[in-house]
Amino acid sequence: MHGNGLLLFPILFPVLMGLWIGKQQQEQRRNLMVLLTVCVEFFVVVYLCFGEYALTVWQMTDTLDLAYHTDDMAKFFAVLISGIWVLAAVFSFSYMKHEKNPERFFLFYTMTLGALMSLCFSNNMMTLYLSYEYMTLLTFPLVIHSKTVEAVRAGMKYLGYSIFGAGLGLLGFFFLNNYCITTSFVPGGSLNGLAVAGNEGLLLVVYLLMMIGFGCKAGLFPLQAWLPTAHPVAPSPASAVLSGIITKGGVIAILRVTFYLVGAEFVRGTWVQTTVLLLAILTVFMGSMLAYKEKLLKRRLAYSTVSQVSYVLFGIFLLHPIGLLGALLQVVYHAVAKNILFLCAGAIIFQTEKTMVTDYRGLGKKMPVTMTTFTVASLSLIGIPPLAGFVSKWYLAECGLLQATGNVGLLGVVVLMVSALLTAGYLLPIVIDAFFKDDKQFDTIQEVDSCMCIPLVVLSVLLVLGGIFPMFFMKQIHSISQVLF
Repeated sequence: MHGNGLLLFPILFPVLMGLWIGKQQQEQRRNLMVLLTVCVEFFVVVYLCFGEYALTVWQMTDTLDLAYHTDDMAKFFAVLISGIWVLAAVFSFSYMKHEKNPERFFLFYTMTLGALMSLCFSNNMMTLYLSYEYMTLLTFPLVIHSKTVEAVRAGMKYLGYSIFGAGLGLLGFFFLNNYCITTSFVPGGSLNGLAVAGNEGLLLVVYLLMMIGFGCKAGLFPLQAWLPTAHPVAPSPASAVLSGIITKGGVIAILRVTFYLVGAEFVRGTWVQTTVLLLAILTVFMGSMLAYKEKLLKRRLAYSTVSQVSYVLFGIFLLHPIGLLGALLQVVYHAVAKNILFLCAGAIIFQTEKTMVTDYRGLGKKMPVTMTTFTVASLSLIGIPPLAGFVSKWYLAECGLLQATGNVGLLGVVVLMVSALLTAGYLLPIVIDAFFKDDKQFDTIQEVDSCMCIPLVVLSVLLVLGGIFPMFFMKQIHSISQVLF
């Protein structure tokens, strides 16, 4: 281990810059500072990936401390999050021109990046829990940004659900502190066999409660209801990162508890594994059905997130290397695709002020870049080859069909197939209306500017390349799996 102090930079730098950015009223200066902050953050995170770093910031007791490290899992999520944060920021520069108080938006947008890096690099359960709550509090102002009655109500729902979910995680932390040798993240888990003996049933219940609690942020049933309420009222760049990135905060916590504290071997083959798999499968189906029925564009995309993130959880809860491979590929490809869709939704609403999915007939001819990238992301979410989404869903289905995963795995594969059809049913009609139907209502509408188009194009190219050349991500994931299995 070396260069310990550098590990604090990606955590503190966005927070300090965010406080400065929030005071900038001049648009060009503020945008330049935001761009500088997120770009520097991304390059520092990439640099950290080339070494092994560890840092203890505060030793509270012999067993509790605030500490960070850079293992492969941390690097995987940190690069993904910081990279997408740059592109969403560039899009925001034009979009936020028609929103009030852009300086407040960029203050919390920038600071949230520091919270996410703290979550990624957490070395133990205490640090993860504090970072998780820190992330919730900083994203709350993004949800209520417009300050309408609807936005404030949605923000309070988001806050209430998130704090309750995190509370279940904290309850589990109290138990694990007594039953684990250490609450630092150890590949394979750190349960104390002597302490656990005779208390296995209790610990399985505790694990289930933690999965439900942290699953709240990932949109897992029964704590998923905040997503379709919060996403439509937030500014579209905030919706994009809430859906594509913040939901992955719950995924990070679930991965850490499952594979680095409790251990897959303790859960595998138990009633709890069956329960969490069924919850994930139910959420996949329910989210797809609700998205299919929903007519408001951003709420339809929010229900889609409920479904698609549970693909990730299904892969994780299979507790198998192939399932984890599919899950982490889905993390990347869903993050990219859903950011495209929400940013496209923002671009469409920005130009047309139309919010219903039935309102976009003929729009493809007036906004070809926006609607083409929307189409690419839609096809990827459905799982159409050679786009990236096909690759992740292939491995999830392959793992579900393994004999070791039993009937629940098979049920999961069936539901994934049904969900893919429903995904086609709620996304493709928008594309067909835009490109193959005419309507003179958009005669005066033009494509959005290059500041909004470029991030959409870059993200779409990543989806295409991720499908054609998936080995880059697969190598990173294999290095994680080798340690865990």
